[in-house]
Amino acid sequence: MGVPFRTKLKYWRYKYPWVEKTYRTVEWLFSPLGWLRDFLVTLLVRGVVALLRLLGPDRSSNIAGKIARRIGPLVPNSKIARTNLAASFPEKSAEEIEEIVRGVWENLGRVAGEFVHLQKMWDFDPEKPNAGRIEFTPRTMELYNQLRDDGKPAIFVSAHLANWELPAVAAAAHGLDTAVVFKPPANRSFAELVRETRTGAMAELISSSRHSVFTMTGVLQQGRHLGLIVDQHFNGGVEITMFGRKTRASPLPARLARNVDCPVHAVRAIRLPGNRFRLELTEELQLPRDTEGKIEINGATQQISDVFEGWIREYPAQWLWLHRRWR
Repeated sequence: MGVPFRTKLKYWRYKYPWVEKTYRTVEWLFSPLGWLRDFLVTLLVRGVVALLRLLGPDRSSNIAGKIARRIGPLVPNSKIARTNLAASFPEKSAEEIEEIVRGVWENLGRVAGEFVHLQKMWDFDPEKPNAGRIEFTPRTMELYNQLRDDGKPAIFVSAHLANWELPAVAAAAHGLDTAVVFKPPANRSFAELVRETRTGAMAELISSSRHSVFTMTGVLQQGRHLGLIVDQHFNGGVEITMFGRKTRASPLPARLARNVDCPVHAVRAIRLPGNRFRLELTEELQLPRDTEGKIEINGATQQISDVFEGWIREYPAQWLWLHRRWR
């Protein structure tokens, strides 16, 4: 008895990217509501974007933040945030948890309001440091300059903190030859809008897929830099402990660093009062190695998560607690 066609198709979709792309296109074309749904979403998103762009970055951030802070806690997803926070901070009262939830939504609203102005957000002037919207610690400036000039590959890991788009903008603004991995939205028109906005403010963009790891490896082998956001739950990933509970995290940064033997740095943006941000880049993370001197995947993944946990504890309202991090 031969192999069923569905089984063959599943294998072909996994092995050949063009088969997967064709399959998804045909699936979308013949979906009864696919076109209509995408058209309506596109109209809504484009209309909101046009309005936010008229407001300018500060007013756009402020208004979107206020709306999200008021409406967000009523959304069902807020239950996920409350559960996550109560388990992670058992010492906090219900009132404190609720205040963090409001802050989470405000931050998310601000990120949305700021995203449409991403190309205008960066106003850092080396001649007048800390005078504009962006500020750096002196050591962060030194590290950016070193990484730009040393001709060696490096991996930047980041989390969904504050405005998580800014670290990639910072790398491009400082002349680092960097490729950034991102997951495109399901809606095609919305995905194109996201790509357009990011392309003007960042360097190369790599759409995450089963086969993108080969592109990422190539970036590092060319002596370039790679940016990854890896703080969310990853099915089939490495088991780690975060806030005292078991969960799974992506081992991708550790595996890439092991294969290419390059340094890993963690980078974050911190939201400050007055629509300002501080960018911080860590020293090279001293990831654990095995007896052969190669990076140890599980231990390195845990160490990266520990850095993120420390950051989240500092500014809990600036992290995306709405995600089901523990499953």
